[in-house]
Amino acid sequence: MQENFDQAQPKSRRGFAAMSPERQRAIASQGGRAAHQQGVAHEWSSEEAKEAGKKGGQISGKKRTSDRNEDRGLIL
Repeated sequence: MQENFDQAQPKSRRGFAAMSPERQRAIASQGGRAAHQQGVAHEWSSEEAKEAGKKGGQISGKKRTSDRNEDRGLIL
């Protein structure tokens, strides 16, 4: 039996996609609490968080600079 793929039918939302954002947050929160209770959750030190923030700022800054240069026709 062949299915007709020519006619696009909307996909039904299942799982997390079908839940309200509040319900998604509640389930994710339970998972986070369980991970901490089991001792497998990562806890950021202030130094780790500082480094991660610095790296994120560098990456987003590079992208902005690159985008501006592309708009001017410059390639880096």
